Amino acid sequence: MAKQLLVVDDDPGLLLAVSETLRAEGYEVQTARRGSEAMVRVAEALPDLIISDIRMPGMDGYALVRNLRASPRSRLVPIIFLTAKDETADRIAGFRTGVDAYVTKPFEPEELVAIVKSILERVQRTHSDLARMFGDQERNDDLDLIRDEDLTDAEWSVAEAVARGLSNKEIAAELKLSLRTIEGHISRILDKKNLSNRVELALHVRERRLKRLRELMPLFYPF
Repeated sequence: MAKQLLVVDDDPGLLLAVSETLRAEGYEVQTARRGSEAMVRVAEALPDLIISDIRMPGMDGYALVRNLRASPRSRLVPIIFLTAKDETADRIAGFRTGVDAYVTKPFEPEELVAIVKSILERVQRTHSDLARMFGDQERNDDLDLIRDEDLTDAEWSVAEAVARGLSNKEIAAELKLSLRTIEGHISRILDKKNLSNRVELALHVRERRLKRLRELMPLFYPF
């Protein structure tokens, strides 16, 4: 499944050029001309990565990143600044705000594509590492015994899938639900359990599994 990208820039020519470059690489690209419009796009569907200018009318790039990082739903989405602000102080401000990469204009399209691929591959490796870390040995056998009683069956299925390192799109495909439904489940789970992000949710599921394992140990090792 193609990765979903969001490109944010008030320059229509640059917006088109960047979007077409990324589409040529097989990505699905949504666009926004303002930070406020980008927030609407994110609310509609969470992208896998965001590329944003800094200087924009209304909500600028810094404010956009702060808003995204303040939300549990979008705080882990990778963000690249693509901007003409090329001073060292500008770069430092960008990274302090929470961006993952900083690319200055003018730029080489090949460099931007390479950075996008590198970040998305890193995210995928993180998902895979989480899957290996938490394992799926309890995935099928004892879900009813380890599930969190505060969560519905559907929410627990989503939580367990998050712990296996699946992305929202992969969870939606596996559970045969819409992406928006999965995003809603995750948001409600985080609220119910007072968790901040997917990593904390994965750790919560892991703790439930370890608790169940400790309960079972006396059955196998009674002495």
